[in-house]
Parts: sequence; C-alpha cells; structure tokens
Amino acid sequence: MIAVAVSGAAGRMGATVCRAVERAEDMALVGRADPRLESALADVIGDADVVVDFSTPDSALGNARLCLEAGVHCVMGTTGADFSLLEGVGAANLFVAPNFAIGAVLMMQFAVRAAAHMPDCEIVELHHHGKLDAPSGTAKRTAELVRDAGGDVHEPIHSVRLPGLVAHQEVIFGGPGQTLTIRHDSVDRDSFMPGVLLAIRRVGELDRSPTVGLENLL
Repeated sequence: MIAVAVSGAAGRMGATVCRAVERAEDMALVGRADPRLESALADVIGDADVVVDFSTPDSALGNARLCLEAGVHCVMGTTGADFSLLEGVGAANLFVAPNFAIGAVLMMQFAVRAAAHMPDCEIVELHHHGKLDAPSGTAKRTAELVRDAGGDVHEPIHSVRLPGLVAHQEVIFGGPGQTLTIRHDSVDRDSFMPGVLLAIRRVGELDRSPTVGLENLL
C-alpha cells in the first residue's frame, strides 16, 4: 500500500484527490493538510510515502522542499512556482504536472505536431473564477513546448476566469486561408484523477527530479 497525504485537502481539487486515493485499492489516505482543517503539512508528512500538493502558489515551493528534505516523494499539482530551484534537494523525487488530464497532455502533443507546419498560434485558457494564477500552468507549458517545436506563440496568452468553468484551453493556429483549433475541456475534476493516481504510483521510480509533465509517465 502507498501511504498518501494530501496538501490543500479542503480545496476542490484536494478533496477530489482524497476521494480518489480512498477508492484506490493500492493506496491509503494517511493525512489531510490544510489551514481550513487546522492541519499543517508538517503534522501529516511523517506517515506518508507520497504527498500530493494542491495548495496555493505561494506555499507550493516550501511544501515541496519540506517533502524532499523529509525523504517523502511529492506529486505537485500547484503551479506558479519555480520548482527548478529544488533540483538536487533531498533524497526523494518531485513530480510536477501543469495538468493531470490525459486529454490535456494529448492537446499539448498535438499542438507540438501542428507547430512545425502552422507556426503562428495563440493560446486561450479558461478556468473557474477561483483559480489564483494566470496564465495557467498548462498554458505556459503549452507555449514552451510549441516554441521549442519552432512555433511562434503570439503574446499574450489569453486568460478567462468565470463561474461555471472548470479547466479549458484552446490552441489556435493560423495560416493562409485556414485555421486549426486544438481544444481540451475538463468539465469535471474527476478528469484529473487517473493522471494523479498514475503519478503517485510512478513518482518513486523517476530518474530525474524534478520531472515536469505527465507526458513523461505515459
């Protein structure tokens, strides 16, 4: 059994992760950390093999460092921090995913393929009004991958924050007389759970830390 603690457990994503871990036959939920639960990560980390963090951008880097220095693997879903600063820290592994939805990873890979043939593109990301960072980690990761493939991502990335949204992104490519739109929609947070559970199972096997992107585990 993999002992899992969740940081940010009172949030919408954190609560969904807790339910998914409790349903997984090879995992045990051993701790929930969240200021709203009056429980700190330091209080629950000792019983965990893996910590899943969906907290806040201002606490993510410190949370990841705490895990690594304690020898506990960390699966990080919180974006907005420079996790490269943690290279070589501790004996455990850090895995970071801007997006845990399999479809979102495929969207990024398809965009990389398209960039070689239709380099001009724009990115529009749409999220619920409670999302703290803008642009999203998924949008920034997509832009990075597209640029690496020779694409010209026009600035800025367009961010939309509205009630009723969950997580959505489209990459629009333009060429003479045509456009190509690659879009992914997460309409329920359960869409992220297969990727989260995969990361929990695989984070201990990584040969590079931090490792960024769910594509590295697929």
